[in-house]
Amino acid sequence: MNYLMILIKGLIVGGTMLVPGVSGGSMAMILGVYNRLIFAISNFFKDIKGNTKVLLAFVAGGGVGILLFAKPLLALIETYPMPMLYFFIGAVAGGVPLMLKEARVKKFSFKIIVYIIIGFLIVILLNYLPLSGLETQSGFDLGVMIYLLIAGIIAAVALVLPGISVSYLLLMMGLYENTMRAISEFDLLFLLPLALGVILGIILTTKILDYFMTKYPEATYLIILGFILGSLLELFPGIPSGFEIILCIITMSLGFLAIYFISFKELKNRKE
Repeated sequence: MNYLMILIKGLIVGGTMLVPGVSGGSMAMILGVYNRLIFAISNFFKDIKGNTKVLLAFVAGGGVGILLFAKPLLALIETYPMPMLYFFIGAVAGGVPLMLKEARVKKFSFKIIVYIIIGFLIVILLNYLPLSGLETQSGFDLGVMIYLLIAGIIAAVALVLPGISVSYLLLMMGLYENTMRAISEFDLLFLLPLALGVILGIILTTKILDYFMTKYPEATYLIILGFILGSLLELFPGIPSGFEIILCIITMSLGFLAIYFISFKELKNRKE
């Protein structure tokens, strides 16, 4: 197991996860480390030492990536929005060959398109769900605690699945502003049941996802690819004009080549 490569991939995920429209799960998937993380969490007690090393390497890389690269990347996006967002679109495209390899796609068939469309539509339909939720007050009761627990489980699904926005799901449940306020005020009465739900949700989701990735890799990976492509709608900045067209083509190509090279190294390492 190449823990240095896992750390580097964590660095990339951490540096990009705060970019609007780019989910950490999506970037982990196109870098080829997603399935290893899912396996490490869902089968943690089968190899505590090995899985701990994997998770620590990734988390350490992610933490350093957030600290070192998140702010500079966001500043670049504010200054050069079109070229930078096209860079990330190219990066997503660069990870597609590895995802098709993970899905064990050997030849084109109609069901490949169907699976991708299913994932794409799920993400799109999330945007049309009615925004409703519980108006939480300062005085908490058992009902509110249970609601927060369930909300945490639902939010965990978004954390685990690529291409689905955690912030949007919290907004959909009427909890986004309350959660941001609770974090800033360190409100443990609010945060603890939510965090417990997130932990339970991650365990449940990774168990289910690990099963489907093992038993039905083609359908699972292709639907996840649909999730990622659906999330690109939020990332897409429009059609550039003038000199920016050339610049966007260059940055998109660089994004594609960077991720494709990392993906190629991943496939090569597996063969060895």
